Amino acid sequence: MTLDQLRIFIAVAEREHITHAAAALNMTQSAVSAAITALESRHGITLFDRIGRSIVLNQTGRVFLKEAVAVVARAKAAEAALADLAGLMRGELSIMASQTIAGYWLPERLGAYRKRYPGITLDIRIGNTKQVAEAVEASEAELGLVEGKVDHKLLSSKIMAMDDMVIVVAAGQPWAAHRTVGAKDFRDVAWVLREKGSGTRSAFEQLLGSVGMDLSMLDIAMELPGNEAVIGAVEAGVGATLISRSVASSKLRAKLLREVAYPSTPRPFYLLHHRERYYSKAADAFVSLVGE
Repeated sequence: MTLDQLRIFIAVAEREHITHAAAALNMTQSAVSAAITALESRHGITLFDRIGRSIVLNQTGRVFLKEAVAVVARAKAAEAALADLAGLMRGELSIMASQTIAGYWLPERLGAYRKRYPGITLDIRIGNTKQVAEAVEASEAELGLVEGKVDHKLLSSKIMAMDDMVIVVAAGQPWAAHRTVGAKDFRDVAWVLREKGSGTRSAFEQLLGSVGMDLSMLDIAMELPGNEAVIGAVEAGVGATLISRSVASSKLRAKLLREVAYPSTPRPFYLLHHRERYYSKAADAFVSLVGE
């Protein structure tokens, strides 16, 4: 069994399609098929069910996929360690960030990092806080950047930056004209929330907890998977939301949204890293740059 066979297997398993996997790997279909056949024949197992002209990962394949991903991840770690010896002239840094960070805070930092270390390949992915933590735990990303506090024995967590959370409504909504709004008024409006597992959702639940309330006491009009969807619903007059000021800034400047007269909520951005994984120089350089 070779690493190339494992990489080919993973590509086919993720797509359940020989042609698509071959295109992604820049290989011929016959070479990809041969690698899968060799892997199955050598060990006397079947990893895929052939159904007509389609292939579907079977139970044996699903179990093996987890092991294959782990082996390839360890191989990448070994390559990263060797690349470090070149003084960051080459290498790879994988980062997964939650939506707010990826959309509004991270791009400027990535630009500065790329300019300083042009030989480092950046692999950037986006998910909610829960998904980011799971990716770092599984070594699918070396660094995670999230808005919510993550308590996990395998993950280290430290504050990288501070955010500012504000309540916003559409310009024509009654709260837009209020001089002050108190927690007791939260029951008087409908709310638009991010999905469970997101840092923004956790921040709102923490705000409610700080004033002795929970979601069951409120009128929850919508739960939406993304900042833009939430902002769009609020702008359409569906209700109020708690969101990062940076996310709402353009709409606030255009007066399409109004900030409600309620104290803003500071929120940390956290850096996640696996406690037992190799901390590459590429990752260390990114952390240093962000801290400047």
